[in-house]
Amino acid sequence: MSTPYEAGGRSAQKQRTRAALVDAARSIVAAGSVPTVEDAAEAASISRTTAYRYFPNKRSLLLAAHPEMSATTMLPADPPSDTAARLDAVVRNFLAMILDTELQQRTMLRMSLEMDATERSSLPLRQGRAIAWIGEALDGLADRLSPAELHRLVLSIRATIGIESLVWLTDVARLSRADAVELMCDSAQALLRAAVPDDGGAV
Repeated sequence: MSTPYEAGGRSAQKQRTRAALVDAARSIVAAGSVPTVEDAAEAASISRTTAYRYFPNKRSLLLAAHPEMSATTMLPADPPSDTAARLDAVVRNFLAMILDTELQQRTMLRMSLEMDATERSSLPLRQGRAIAWIGEALDGLADRLSPAELHRLVLSIRATIGIESLVWLTDVARLSRADAVELMCDSAQALLRAAVPDDGGAV
């Protein structure tokens, strides 16, 4: 059975080398370009041969470099119990991350539009993490909506937030980023109210 290269000896040094390649790739993406393994190796002053031991292709490098990879939730440490408040927290935290990494997000979005269907399916932008985060915010609705209704609501909310919506609202509608965020948050809440009308009790 083969052993992954990074699992061998000198693990601390290998972790530093890997981190240098990922940081280099993120810097290239932030500048608006799509890095190859060779590009990241050159920027990190690491040999191409060594770089390929960590990332055998551009796809694996981009997966490691994408800013969303380490996030497992968008809820705060002490999340509210109210569904509307939970959703607002998730949407605002998600959008804050999008704004913090906007150049990288725009590059990934452009790549997703330029690649063929097979390549697109492997991109970090298409892995559905935002859907899981929204679903976690809405898990209190499981007794009020059917699984199909809940899934439809999650998808509806996801369609109104994220880098795709930010690009349209800022580049086409000419809103400021602050106004775009507020509009996306309002849209998410409107979809929630439409799916679960206020019956006098807390959502």
